[in-house]
Amino acid sequence: MKPFVFFWLVCAVALLASCTGKRNAADGGADIDLPGIRERGELTVLTANSSTSYFNYRGEPMGFQYELAQQFARSLGLKMKLKVVNNTAEMVRCLLRGEGDLIAYNLDITPAWKDSLIYCGEENITHQVIVQRKGKEALGDVTQLIDKDIYVSPGKYYDRLVHLDEELGGGIRIHLVEADSVSAEDLITWVAEGKIDYTVATDEVAKINRTYYPNLNIGLVISFDQRASWAVRKTAPLLAQAADKWHRENINSPEFQASARRYFELDKQPSHGSILSVKDGKISHYDNLFRKYAKEIGWDWRLLASLAYAESNFNPDVVSWAGARGLMQLMPATARVMGIPKGKEQDPEESIKGGVKYIARLQELFRNVPDEDERVKFVLAAYNAGAGHVTDAMALAKKYGRNPYRWEHHVDHYILLKSNEEYYQDPVCKNGYFRGTETYNFVRDVIGRAEMYQAKIKQ
Repeated sequence: MKPFVFFWLVCAVALLASCTGKRNAADGGADIDLPGIRERGELTVLTANSSTSYFNYRGEPMGFQYELAQQFARSLGLKMKLKVVNNTAEMVRCLLRGEGDLIAYNLDITPAWKDSLIYCGEENITHQVIVQRKGKEALGDVTQLIDKDIYVSPGKYYDRLVHLDEELGGGIRIHLVEADSVSAEDLITWVAEGKIDYTVATDEVAKINRTYYPNLNIGLVISFDQRASWAVRKTAPLLAQAADKWHRENINSPEFQASARRYFELDKQPSHGSILSVKDGKISHYDNLFRKYAKEIGWDWRLLASLAYAESNFNPDVVSWAGARGLMQLMPATARVMGIPKGKEQDPEESIKGGVKYIARLQELFRNVPDEDERVKFVLAAYNAGAGHVTDAMALAKKYGRNPYRWEHHVDHYILLKSNEEYYQDPVCKNGYFRGTETYNFVRDVIGRAEMYQAKIKQ
């Protein structure tokens, strides 16, 4: 096996499997309860790709529901096997066929499923909210939506607005954004950036997006409460009892609370200060290290410095919301593979050495990108997103007639679309949901800053 493939042979890929198993009620799969699962030694968990449940970030599995399911499985002394499916209907079908033991997802509690499922774990109350910017003009009452322009995608958000408009006697100017390239999260970004004033999202999605855009106000509720929770089959009451007990006893535990903070509270966009002193020919306190190690990958040292600034603001002690550490912000598993000794992740030289080794692996992975300048963009994107999401975007570019070896206006277009269900569920995508806006901006910012460094600072 070639060494550069290491980063997607992480546990997420090992655990992932599509819901196509052969097991069914005839061989006992649909009748198994906690004693049988304990005997098997493995809890099979069903979930879906989304910003709130499960996604792959920089080659490592992440997501709030994913982490809670891991904690629950560990509490039972079981390994966890993850199966990612496309939607809730498929999730329920897989569960009832015995191809999974537990749905770890905020599954809506509905009468239609109560005959075949036991809802369990923490009961979450969700509702739809208006997403707007903070300030004196922020709306505080639904009646203030009259004569306002609200942009939404087709589906539940649009339907709720139409009903609300009827309840108010008309007057809401509802704009249906039907372009398949625009997701609900894109509309939230447009609000944060001032392109539009209002959109709609569930409070859970809105809370996650507020960690990227702290200028958002998500306090105006426009729908009735919807209850949601985990679920098991009716034939697994003991597993349901275990999930109820675990949630009841652990909802205030440090581990549970740390997961909640990671996804719903921690700032995903750390602020950056000014660089050291460009006018004096200095970028950071680590310029000599950037000069030393950039040679190993054939990079201009100022490009490497620009990458480090984007990742850590030259702060060797920073730890990201996802657990990346040090100047070069390597994820824990990547740092190990790159040879950084445990406990040395925040040592500046070790971090730069490890980051350069990782860049070398990515250069090898994208060696088929013929133009050297273009290859740098692919490497930067993969450094920020994880290589799997970039290769997914390349596959989408090829499928839809764009150049898979050109970044701008080609592959970067599809990295943006990877937050859209239609695209991340496309068969050519192997790594699921990804919020591509940050990576899109990251590549542009690193290249632009490096060019500024090069113009002002001599070699």
